This record gives sequence, C-alpha cells and structure tokens, in this order.
Amino acid sequence: MILHLHWYDWAGLIGVALILFAYFLLQAGKMRGDALTHQLLNAAGALLVLVSLLYAFNLSAFLMELAWLIVSIYGIVRARRVRRRT
Repeated sequence: MILHLHWYDWAGLIGVALILFAYFLLQAGKMRGDALTHQLLNAAGALLVLVSLLYAFNLSAFLMELAWLIVSIYGIVRARRVRRRT
C-alpha cells in the first residue's frame, strides 16, 4: 500500500505528523501553546492536510483542517501583537 501513495498523500501524512509533533511537544512541556513555533507547526500541518484533501475530498475533514489553520493563523497574529506591545 505505501508504494502506491501519491505526492498529495505524502503531503497529508507529513501534515498529520507536524500537528501530532506540535501536540506532543506541548504535552511534554517542551513548547508553550502560544509559541510561534507551535503555531507554525500547526498551520503548516493543517495546510498540508488541506492540500491532500483537495485530491481526495472529505468535507468534514476539510472543515476541521480549515478551522485548525484559521485558529493557528489567529494565534500567530495574536502572539505578534502581544510581542509588539511588550
């Protein structure tokens, strides 16, 4: 099965790995939830999963990843504003 994966399948798998890695680092206390790196890992992961879903569409998964990307972008913008104030 793994030999028959298309590039967009690999993109989705890498996206899932990035999101899970960010979550693991958060749970392990190695990264804060408001850290730019954490938000970027989540945003990149969601974007890669969204790309894969464009080729193998699933509405509920697409909406979940779109929301994940939007929340990640919100976190990036919010953290940037907070850093500017301090």
